[in-house]
This record gives sequence, C-alpha cells and structure tokens, in this order.
Amino acid sequence: MNLFIVGDVHGCYHTLRELLTHWQPATELLVQTGDLIDRGRFAPECVQLARELEAAHPGRTVFLRGNHELEMLKHYGPQGPNLPWLEWGGRATVQQYQARLNVLQPHLAWLSQRPLFWENEQVVVSHAGFADTATPLDPDNPQGVLWRRGPLRNLGRRQVVGHTPTTDGQTSFDATSNTLYVDTGAYLGLYLTAVRLTAAGELLTEFAVPTSRLDIAPV
Repeated sequence: MNLFIVGDVHGCYHTLRELLTHWQPATELLVQTGDLIDRGRFAPECVQLARELEAAHPGRTVFLRGNHELEMLKHYGPQGPNLPWLEWGGRATVQQYQARLNVLQPHLAWLSQRPLFWENEQVVVSHAGFADTATPLDPDNPQGVLWRRGPLRNLGRRQVVGHTPTTDGQTSFDATSNTLYVDTGAYLGLYLTAVRLTAAGELLTEFAVPTSRLDIAPV
C-alpha cells in the first residue's frame, strides 16, 4: 500500500480539505505528521475532520501527535493552564474552542491517543524526527521526536517529518539522514503539502496546495 503523508496543518481547514482530494483511500494509507491545531483559524474543524476520516476509513489513517497537541493537552490537563503555549499558538485555539465547547472534551480525549510515530520496515514518520538522543520518545525531550530542530539520525530507513517549516514552501530532502521534510509553511501563507510514497519510501508524487486565505488568522 502506498503512503500519503501530509505535513503540519495548523488549523488550515479549507486547505486541508482541498489537499485531501488527492488522497486515494482505497489504495493509500494517510499519515499526518501532527500539529493539526494552532495558528490557523480552524483548529476544532481540523481535529473533527481527522476524527471523521478515521471513522470513515478504518485502518487507512494515522494522525500523529505534534508538539502543539502535547502543549494543548497540558493546558487542559491537571497541571494547566499552560501559559507559554498561549503565546505561541494556543490562544487562538482556546478562543476557537470557546465557541465549540461541546467538542472540546471529545477532541482532547482523541488527541491524547495520538501516537508519536508510524513505521514500517523502510519508512519512519514522526513530527520532528529521530536524532542522536537517548530518549527520543520522551515527549518533553527537546531533542526528541516532538521538538528536534536540526540534523537527524540516519536510521537505515527513510524518515518523513514535519515541525520545521521549509523556507521556500517546498519540501526538502537531507541525503545524509535520508529525511524528507514536508512542513511547507501552511500557516505562513505558503503551502500545505502531501507526498505520495511507495511502502518502500520511494517518492512518487508531491501535492502542494496554496494556503486558503480563509484559513490564515488575521494579524
């Protein structure tokens, strides 16, 4: 089965809907790199769409956890509020959920179940990537799979990651670590991108959708 890997969405609901017209659920596994929420105007709608896709296509979707989901869960958890998160994306998400309080708890429960990575024998997908650190799956490790900025480890398999937006709105590839970067700055008004790979990690096609103006939070 081919892979259809979608980069960081960040509340860009209309753009995500357009990008998903290229997904072929009968023959492809959809994997999304996390950060559905924050910064764009439609975080609740993006989470709801992901839940609906998961229900409609059992076994054909994987929505990973990003660092923004982690921080949202902290905000609404027993140690909340998470004040730093409000300053780098969370405030917009909180305001959006205030208008949709009926879905907040179901969404938090769903987000808490998101895995940190997906893998097969030749491909590994995570939010920020596996680097040379002893505890890459510790959610609070700044060098772990939710937070890493910088070079990644060569795992002997292709890594596909989001988290760090590319500077030109195009995907980028690091041959040293065999990593494909697919966050192309949707919330920055650039593109939301998906890549179609074979199960062995061979890149077949890229789909880049310009960010809809409807999705970008007014400044």
